[in-house]
Amino acid sequence: MDIGYTVAHLRAATVDAVRAPSLHNTQPWRFRLREGGIEVLADQTRRLPASDPSGWGVRIACGAALFNLRLALAVAGRPARVRLRPDPAEPDLLARLVPDVPRRPSPAELSLYAAIPRRFSNRLPFWPNPVPADARWRLGAAARGEQCWLELLIGVSAVTAFGEIARSAHRVLERDPAYRAERVRWLREEPAPDGVPASAGGPQSEPQDVLPTRGFGGRERAPGRDFEPEPLVGVLGSAGNTAVDQVIAGQALQRLLLVATDVGLGVSMLSQPIEVPTAREQLRLSLGRLGTPQMVLRIGYGQPGRPTPRRSIDDVLDLPAVPA
Repeated sequence: MDIGYTVAHLRAATVDAVRAPSLHNTQPWRFRLREGGIEVLADQTRRLPASDPSGWGVRIACGAALFNLRLALAVAGRPARVRLRPDPAEPDLLARLVPDVPRRPSPAELSLYAAIPRRFSNRLPFWPNPVPADARWRLGAAARGEQCWLELLIGVSAVTAFGEIARSAHRVLERDPAYRAERVRWLREEPAPDGVPASAGGPQSEPQDVLPTRGFGGRERAPGRDFEPEPLVGVLGSAGNTAVDQVIAGQALQRLLLVATDVGLGVSMLSQPIEVPTAREQLRLSLGRLGTPQMVLRIGYGQPGRPTPRRSIDDVLDLPAVPA
């Protein structure tokens, strides 16, 4: 009889789970073992009050970590059945994983798992090389495989129209002193286990840029020089906007990011038009899609991205007490 997952399963899978992305690299997750199941919990002490008042960003990040957790367990031959938000009395408990029938991992799972340590947000300018149709199809299939949709904005007019929405949202956020102070608090000039290192911030923005960037201390560039001429922009969306929908979208986001890494693409995330409700609705209407946009992605080929630090596994685990 299967007694469920063990502490060894939890520790091994969490090494991969924590490599998921999160807003300002806050890493707002915890993992625990209870009655043979692995549980993913939102760590509200790491929610960003100014940038993420509703907890949307926390749930997206935990969903991304959940996908890595699922993948790690599958590759270990111990795939999981997942139940989202299993206990209404515990809203921060976002998922519970229990063992499914043991099996060998599929080639697709092995490829995505190998991409986990190579996936980094890439804030550097991408090259003008177009993303081919087969890669675009794989990105869309990744979203659909997790019950979400991906709308790719291709061409100058589509990207420019989106850029107006994104820059407007960026201006709204930047007018909030608490928002600016929060970003500064998570900028890291010295080595740290969380936050965004200044070295990973990318070039500073210029007024003529099509897409806005956050001020994470990146290097200056020549005035008037374009960041990139025509980026590929993707909008990831879910059927609804409940807490469960957001966890589902986080899983779709991570699957998409791993597929992009597997085919050699770089990705960075632009959440400003998602963080401002009016901009999110304007974006949804401009796409003519049902459902809710959950993340915007900038996609292309370029120099490799840079890793951001991660906290110790022991800092994110809630282990069962050992009997005296």
